[in-house]
Amino acid sequence: MRLKGRVALITGASSGIGRAIALRFAEEGAHIVVNHFGQEERAKRVCERIEAYGGRALSIEADVSQVVEIHRMVDETIRHFGRVDICVNNAGVQREVPFLEVTEDDWELMTKVDLKGAFFVAQACARDMVKRRRGKIINISSVHQEIAKPRFAPYCAAKGGLGMLTKTLAMELAEYKINVNGIAPGAIATPMNEDVLEDPEAEASVCREIPWGRFGRPAEVAALAAWLASDEADYVTGATYFIDGGLTQQVVEYKSPHKG
Repeated sequence: MRLKGRVALITGASSGIGRAIALRFAEEGAHIVVNHFGQEERAKRVCERIEAYGGRALSIEADVSQVVEIHRMVDETIRHFGRVDICVNNAGVQREVPFLEVTEDDWELMTKVDLKGAFFVAQACARDMVKRRRGKIINISSVHQEIAKPRFAPYCAAKGGLGMLTKTLAMELAEYKINVNGIAPGAIATPMNEDVLEDPEAEASVCREIPWGRFGRPAEVAALAAWLASDEADYVTGATYFIDGGLTQQVVEYKSPHKG
């Protein structure tokens, strides 16, 4: 087991990608802090699964858009487990709004959770990690840190910022042997995409845009996260891995009407 005995704090771990990462880390021997916000029953079920794997689990409700809540969460983690070895910034929100109609509340919601939250969770965890000169920080971003998505401007801006934050923290924390990497998922079969997955025509339309021809699975993202959290990836830092079925690698081909 690659993560045996290590303590992982995972934000937004009650469902979707966060849940899959929590369960995969538990399979690898880690003890897990399951952060959630208003999802107590779901978080409880995740903790029960973790304990069934033989790991220890702690559910903590905290709003990662609030720094005081972040500090409380990390302090509680350290009181319970003694340290934080792995930090996974997975909590995120998105809201579809045309650019000309975006309100301050829309902007604040997405940037506070998706960027500010990741920044201060990483900071609070890193302050503990530097004491041991070892740690892993994994930021769950999105393909939309690189490719535009109309009607999602605040979300794209926040994820773009998260991509650069990953690189910057990797450089600054390297002297403490803290690895900082990112994962940028494409279309993944999670509750966030339920509206598309429940509409066969919409799902087929999305899949036609993906070279691999299907939605990704949360477990596939979790497998990559487990590797990044392990000793096998100790020489990897500052990288963002796109797990998107080739979505970001496409080249549009234009056929000329003229031959010769």
